[in-house]
Amino acid sequence: MVLAGLLSGCGHSLPQLPGFDAEAWRADPYGCHNQREKGLAAILKHKELLYEARANDITSLLGHPDEEELRAGTEKVYFYYLQAGSQCDDRHQRSSAPRLSLRFGPLGTVTEVLADPVRKP
Repeated sequence: MVLAGLLSGCGHSLPQLPGFDAEAWRADPYGCHNQREKGLAAILKHKELLYEARANDITSLLGHPDEEELRAGTEKVYFYYLQAGSQCDDRHQRSSAPRLSLRFGPLGTVTEVLADPVRKP
C-alpha cells in the first residue's frame, strides 16, 4: 500500500499551458502545415510546467511524438517537428527541420525542454 502511494506520487499531472493551443499542435503531425511554431513561444515561456511530467501527460498534451529516441538505461527523448521539411514525405524520414525536444530521465519524467531555432522563410 505504501509502495503504491510512493509510485503514484512520482511526477505530477500536467497543467494547462497558458496561451497554448494543444488541439492545433496535435492537428499538425510532423509540423507539415507549419502550425506548430505558433505554439512554440507558449511552450518555451512555460516550460517549467512541463518538468517532471510523465510521458503519457506529454502525449495527451502534444500528441504522439514525431520521433522517439531511446537512450542508455531508461532515458528517452521525444521529438516534435516545428516546420515542414523532408519528414513530410511519405516515409517520414528524419529531417534537419527544427524540432522541439523533451528529454525524460530514469524516473520517466521530463528533465529537459529544448527547441531548435525556427527558420525564417
